[in-house]
Amino acid sequence: MFFPVPDYMFNRFEEITPAFLTALGVRCLLCDIDNTLVTYDDVLPTESVLRWLSSLKEADILVILLSNNKHERVLRFAEGLDLAWVAKAGKPLIKKARKALKEAGIPPKRTAVLGDQLFTDVWVGKFLGAAATLTVSPIRDKKSLFVRGKRFLERPFIAFYKRREAKKQKFGQKSGQKEER
Repeated sequence: MFFPVPDYMFNRFEEITPAFLTALGVRCLLCDIDNTLVTYDDVLPTESVLRWLSSLKEADILVILLSNNKHERVLRFAEGLDLAWVAKAGKPLIKKARKALKEAGIPPKRTAVLGDQLFTDVWVGKFLGAAATLTVSPIRDKKSLFVRGKRFLERPFIAFYKRREAKKQKFGQKSGQKEER
């Protein structure tokens, strides 16, 4: 059983640099859209999203948008970005993610998964066998009971991550660094 504990946590997507991903051996980033890159209300990428995507492209890191949202939403967001994308991805199921990676010719071990939800995005990365699972703080959560419930259930896993990172820092390891086995 894989627990939905991310390998790395960030406040915002811009903190994830091409150098960081390259150091992990990542050649492809499967990236959620809503509440990860933009709010649910932002139809198009913001300037900061465009700059960040450009920096990844310059570093030869392929980005594939992987969203559970509707086809129309993802298509509109991706227009003009020259990115592969998958709508109605069915996360945490990995069938569509695996297909997108196969079409791109990139193995899961050279892939990272970025999103804001532990029970969808992190699990996709864990089930795929991705090089890393990355999460960011949600930009602006919906206030529905369902979303509040999910966030409540995520708390123990986030607390586990923070304890693990504090222990690593205490023993001199870099924060977020995976332990060697």
